Amino acid sequence: MDDRLTAAFGGADERPKVAQLFDNLKKERDRLAALLEKVNGQGCHDDLLYRFYHHSFKVYGLQSLTAEIVERLAALLPGEPLNGWFSLIVAGGTGKAFEPQDNENWLAITRPMVEAFFHARYFLEMAVKCGRELDAPPRRMPSGWAALLYLYNLR
Repeated sequence: MDDRLTAAFGGADERPKVAQLFDNLKKERDRLAALLEKVNGQGCHDDLLYRFYHHSFKVYGLQSLTAEIVERLAALLPGEPLNGWFSLIVAGGTGKAFEPQDNENWLAITRPMVEAFFHARYFLEMAVKCGRELDAPPRRMPSGWAALLYLYNLR
């Protein structure tokens, strides 16, 4: 977003935590983009979601991708808690080991893993998009930036 667009969105948001988040987002932009590329790769996103429908324990691999994304996002604003709802979704979809009896209740056990992955991936996508498109944190904001601010409890 160039300076004219920043002005159109009400100028820059200069709150200290927002500025810190934005600066860290810019610094980590390439690493975040590389993670998104990895996550969207055929061996990850495509394969692991297929495993959900195939009824394969390999869907449990989504948990490590989700954790990696969350760790990278949390590092953008160290010491600050992530959104409570997001944290509940992630907690419900991570930290599980496959048990043979899981097959009897497949949807209830594995769907939270898929949901947590989708939410984490969404925020990673927004971080990459905003890191590329924004030159400053706008006051009136596009939805992706607004969502990121919610992730960090800044909206």
